[in-house]
Amino acid sequence: MTSYAVVGGGMLGLTLALNLIEQGHDVEVLEAADRIGGLAAGWNIGDTTWDRFYHVTLESDNNTKAILDRLGIETVSAAAQTGVYARGQLFPITTNTDFLRLPILSLVDKFRFGLTILRGAYARDWKSFEQIPVEAWLTRWSGKRTFDRFWLPLLRSKLGDAYRDTSAAFIWATIQRLYAARSDQGNQERFGYIPGGYARVLEALSDYLADRGVVIRTGVRVESVGGMGMVDIKLGSGETRVYDRAVVTVAGPIASRLCVDLPDSEKQALAALPYLGVVCASVLLKRQLSPYYVTNLVDPAPFTGVIEMSNLVDPAELGGHRLVYLPKYVSPDDPLFDADDDAIRREFMDGLSAIHPLLSGEDVVAFQVARARYVMAIPTISYSERVPPFATSNPNLFLVNSAQIVNGTLNVNETVGLANRAAGHIT
Repeated sequence: MTSYAVVGGGMLGLTLALNLIEQGHDVEVLEAADRIGGLAAGWNIGDTTWDRFYHVTLESDNNTKAILDRLGIETVSAAAQTGVYARGQLFPITTNTDFLRLPILSLVDKFRFGLTILRGAYARDWKSFEQIPVEAWLTRWSGKRTFDRFWLPLLRSKLGDAYRDTSAAFIWATIQRLYAARSDQGNQERFGYIPGGYARVLEALSDYLADRGVVIRTGVRVESVGGMGMVDIKLGSGETRVYDRAVVTVAGPIASRLCVDLPDSEKQALAALPYLGVVCASVLLKRQLSPYYVTNLVDPAPFTGVIEMSNLVDPAELGGHRLVYLPKYVSPDDPLFDADDDAIRREFMDGLSAIHPLLSGEDVVAFQVARARYVMAIPTISYSERVPPFATSNPNLFLVNSAQIVNGTLNVNETVGLANRAAGHIT
């Protein structure tokens, strides 16, 4: 029986552990945090337990559904309304009729915008989208005016200045996923959520793995992964553990520091992968802000968007309260990561009050900030040609992380699919 260490206990690492144990291997998961889950982990906000970062499921999320079916967990499906904040006002853009009434674009602009969405939704040659900058592609299809008025603010909110280096594959993948959420009539998005949030999934998956012999160790910081035969893993406690093989699932720049015995060329390639991180506030409120699950922001704001989760999730799941996420996507070295929670609260709540002037401090039950420096690799021009392979120069050391998602957006379904795909390459 081959012994495997899986470094990282997020959904990626846990799904890899599931694949490996079913192939007959001995598996141990090493997670630095005090709980499993990574970006999918839950936490307590006020008297409510829910996800630290926002997640939804789609009918097309077959990888996620396969895991949930195995665990006996069902999702709840609901229609989701979408809005946009522009010119100091909120406008609905849920239906085609809503979009036609949107005053910030002309009729010609809207027609070209519709063509852009259709082109992205029905195109299958995703590699061709890698060869053109996202700005150039959107301008070609939507026009310069629509790009400047609509697309550019959205790109900046999601990517910051990194939008200049991003290929059109990013918008293609985004359109593909959102279009998959449309109803059969194509007139409203439908999303799903998991009762109890991903904390419930992680607990069930942890028990499922433990019953099959997987050892999950939390609060274990890995200092280095080395050796060119058996794999030596040095822990922060000073202990060194030896395994036949290891799979490192952390982000490329972190893996480049951990994998000390890899050649400099491999470590430099991992360190050079461009990433975006996120600072995401969870705000628990006494009342609803709007009917929209997502409010896209065309006007400037200190955060990327407003995700009113309780317009999708039954408020009874949230103790009768309303849960709002305020994400801000930034580079890993952005000063916002080092800002204290009180400063972020003041800035974000001022921004939220500008959008919803009736919001008062008395409406806020709790406010908490989650941070993740490495969330998604930026899909630059010809990115698929530079994706790090699963194998390394050490035949017993493998790397699997979100940078290897090349034709989709980062979400749980893509993460589980990546783990399933990688499992065939690391045994």
